[in-house]
Parts: sequence; C-alpha cells; structure tokens
Amino acid sequence: MKKLFLIASFMVLGGAAAQAQDAFHFGAKGGVNFANIAGDDAADQESRTSFYAGLVAELPISEMFSIQPEVIYSAQGSTIAAIDEDNTFDVDDNVEYQLDYIQVPLMAKIYLADGFSLQAGPSLNFLVSEEIDFQPTSASGDIDIEDGANNFEFGTAAGLEYQFDNGLFIQGRYTRGFTKIYDDVSAYNYAIQAGVGFVF
Repeated sequence: MKKLFLIASFMVLGGAAAQAQDAFHFGAKGGVNFANIAGDDAADQESRTSFYAGLVAELPISEMFSIQPEVIYSAQGSTIAAIDEDNTFDVDDNVEYQLDYIQVPLMAKIYLADGFSLQAGPSLNFLVSEEIDFQPTSASGDIDIEDGANNFEFGTAAGLEYQFDNGLFIQGRYTRGFTKIYDDVSAYNYAIQAGVGFVF
C-alpha cells in the first residue's frame, strides 16, 4: 500500500513539475526610479531620478498565483539641494548621493483579473556602488566612497502589473529598505518605480 502511495505521489509531483516547466516564463524589464532616503536623520533630501533594469522569471503555482524571482540593478540614493553659500562640498549646484544596488526580490504574484496582478515580497539588496556626484562652478566630478554605507540591505517591494497577451507588461512598484543605510544613522532607502518589460 505504501509503495502504491509513493508511486502515485511521484507521478503527481512529476506531472506538476512538467506542467510548471511548460508554463515557466522568463524575461527582462527596466524603467525609471524616483528614489529617496527617509528617516529621522535624512532631512532636506530630494528624490534622485535614475533607472532600474533586470531579469524576471515567473513560476505559476495555480491560475491565480505565481512565484516571481528577480535580479535587478537599481540606482538609488537622493539629491541634496543646492545651498547659496559655502557648504560641505563647496558647490552651487545640486549634489547626488548615489547608492546603487543589485536587488534580489522574491515576489508573490496574485492575479486579480486577466493580465492584471498584485505583487509583493521580500528583497535582498547588495550595495555595488556608493558615490557623491557633484557639479561645482568650476568643474564637474564625483567622489567614490569606500567603507561607507552597509553592504547589505533587507527590504520589501510591492506593486501592480498589467501584462498583455504578447508578453509585454507595464509595472509600477514601491520599494523600501528596512536596514539602515549606516549603522548609527536613522536613514532608509525607498523608491517608486515605473517601467516596462517583456516575458517569453
């Protein structure tokens, strides 16, 4: 009896795996980031307009639910407004504080209607670049920072997506970091993303 049960279980699992493989989708996406930094120690920040781009995969679990892992390059940070007098960087124009991450979100994708889905899930974010980009009156330049921000950030993402029958989709998403950018500073990343993509 146990052998029959095991054989039946393997047959069901095998059939489910084959069905999932047939329905597996893979694609790419990209768009614009409106990124900023929030927190008690993040006063007088303005958003940094930048970009994101990456790869997505969708593994359907049922007709209404899928798991969607992603790998995304996300340019984040903020803009420090210009000051009309001498300041830390001795500049007269805006200063961009650039924090660029490789984000690895694992999204739960719930279809609310045909092609229209709600997505939410955790995200593991790895810092790949920290830089101050400025444009003094005499010359432009940037400053690379080493041993500055934390190399890892735990965050979350949530948003809405509409996918057309040909695989093209449009997407809006909100991302938020829960890990402090610096250990002793109350400052956290967040971004509003808007973009497009295509899955095969």
